[in-house]
Amino acid sequence: MTQPSLDDLLTPLRVVSIPMRVRFRGVTEREVALIEGPAGWGEFGPFLEYAPAEASRWLASAVEAAWVGWPDAVRDSVPVNATVPAVDPDAVPAVLQRFPGCTTVKVKVAERGQLPDDDVCRVAAVRDAMGPSARIRVDANGGWDVDTATETLRRLTAYDIEYAEQPCATVEELRDLRVVLARNRIDVPVAADESIRKAEDPMRVRDLGAADIIVIKAAPLGGVRRALEIVQECGLPAVVSSSLDTSVGMAAGVALAAALPRLDHACGLGTVALLDGDVTTDSLTPVDGALPVRRVTADPDLLDRYAAPPDRVHWWRERLTAALELA
Repeated sequence: MTQPSLDDLLTPLRVVSIPMRVRFRGVTEREVALIEGPAGWGEFGPFLEYAPAEASRWLASAVEAAWVGWPDAVRDSVPVNATVPAVDPDAVPAVLQRFPGCTTVKVKVAERGQLPDDDVCRVAAVRDAMGPSARIRVDANGGWDVDTATETLRRLTAYDIEYAEQPCATVEELRDLRVVLARNRIDVPVAADESIRKAEDPMRVRDLGAADIIVIKAAPLGGVRRALEIVQECGLPAVVSSSLDTSVGMAAGVALAAALPRLDHACGLGTVALLDGDVTTDSLTPVDGALPVRRVTADPDLLDRYAAPPDRVHWWRERLTAALELA
């Protein structure tokens, strides 16, 4: 891959801070850095707590987008799921209205400070709002131990769960959970997310039989091409997801989903709808439950409107510098 210099990256760098419509994974303001290169715009948006080694993969994805471009697509649109944060059940209908045409919903569960009862009530509200034909998946972000995951998923089978995403934190726990679920005839497939995108060796999920499905994200895995390599090597069905990206970052996820030879599940690429703003006037938000496959150009006026203060810009410039040293 073409490697731009530090000056190439810092000179066009724009940092934005966009408010969230609802709190999501603890985030109320989404900060990202945007870079324009010869191939277009790229997004460097690792969450604030991520160390340079992990952030370097996000930078590689941004460089791919801005300096190289993406592989050819095999489809021109990508089906997406709605995403329901860990809100109260009575807030569910309003959240779902932001995802017109979506027939699959991902529900956040295992939120810190909440109980399994809260999760069950939220999923029940989604099923009530969406009807019997919708697909519902849950995402615990590794927040359960094996016993809690087993009991909660047993209760959630009443709502016909498509799969549980990262129900436990470690690959070994995912493996053990799959065994326990099978022994107890709890028919909920297990999907690995953090165990793929945060792992030094993502193939351990495959080698230990720890998942039925893998969740892949372009930015945390180092770009579209690297993510495609992981899917091919792993050999499991893949769901493409996002990381609270602006439309610039979301375009990379859409490019990944569009390039996958096999796409059996709706993708978690509708989260621009959770932002109370964007960096383009033509946002990548679902229409009839799908996203078009296209590039996105940042709008100068919106970059100015959501510009982060100088101290945050300095912080992101230092962060990019540290990440580039490890790229």
